[in-house]
Amino acid sequence: MILKTLFTALLSCNLFFFSSVSFAEEPIKPIKAAVPKDKGMVELGKMLFFDPRLSKSGFISCNSCHNLSMGGTDNIKTSIGHKWQQGPINAPTVLNSSMNLAQFWDGRAKGLKEQAGGPIANPGEMAFTHKLAVDVLHSIPQYRGRFKQVFGAENISIDMVTDAIAAFEETLVTPDSRFDKWLKGDKEAIDQAELEGYKLFKESGCASCHHGTAVGGASFQKLGVLAPYKTTSKAEGRKEVTGKNTDRFVFKVPTLRNIELTYPYFHDGAVATLEEAVNKMGQLQLGIDFSTEENAKIVAFLKTLTGKQPDFKLPALPPSVNETPRPVPFD
Repeated sequence: MILKTLFTALLSCNLFFFSSVSFAEEPIKPIKAAVPKDKGMVELGKMLFFDPRLSKSGFISCNSCHNLSMGGTDNIKTSIGHKWQQGPINAPTVLNSSMNLAQFWDGRAKGLKEQAGGPIANPGEMAFTHKLAVDVLHSIPQYRGRFKQVFGAENISIDMVTDAIAAFEETLVTPDSRFDKWLKGDKEAIDQAELEGYKLFKESGCASCHHGTAVGGASFQKLGVLAPYKTTSKAEGRKEVTGKNTDRFVFKVPTLRNIELTYPYFHDGAVATLEEAVNKMGQLQLGIDFSTEENAKIVAFLKTLTGKQPDFKLPALPPSVNETPRPVPFD
């Protein structure tokens, strides 16, 4: 009986060891559930994320372009900003964005805090100023109370605003996808076609850029390595940050998490379907023409990356008061 027990224990250890080795060798890692560091700050950030009063028109919020009911994006080619201006670039998903090496397609913001302040003051997006946004918040007694509770300060600053929004965005992760369950040992979580799609994904070289927990977001790469990408978009990628011609059309590699939800694709939003995106990436980046069957298998695999979407109670925003600056929709 003692020997049998010892043998069982050793077998269990070996199974765990081999499972761990197999898991470690995969280029994709599972997402862990978010653990908020400061629940009060996260709740404040959630309010700010949904509050359109941070825009000049009083109409546009962070959620307008990063709709949490739609995969953290807006599902249109390029986002609509102040006075119905059409933006120059496709809105990347906010889901799992904390895993990116930088923010925006061109990586001009180092982190979520820096990114959060950008759209507020962008004349083509929320079209406000940081000062006016803070003035609106400071005029509302309930917001003053919230900020004092979280930050311990009487006065509100734009740094506090972006800290809070970033704290909320850090919680917007999507664990428990079927593929993550497969990685963790549930071999029934994906079917044979999806598994074959994953093998094609690796063998074709897709995983050289799309790897890690976010399945992307960890590097900048040129779009159009083996064939030029044709577009009418004026966005030039990293060149707009570095000024180097060699960085033209170099973009942050997008995450493939929840990719079936975040259409249309590419920085210009010109690719409507996942099937077309797979074919174009094969041709432009890898020099591969996937067959219809291969394409279907890769797409099937990509759909297993859809995780548990953020699930929370919508915030009840505090009302404006008489002293609150009023929106100016068409100025």
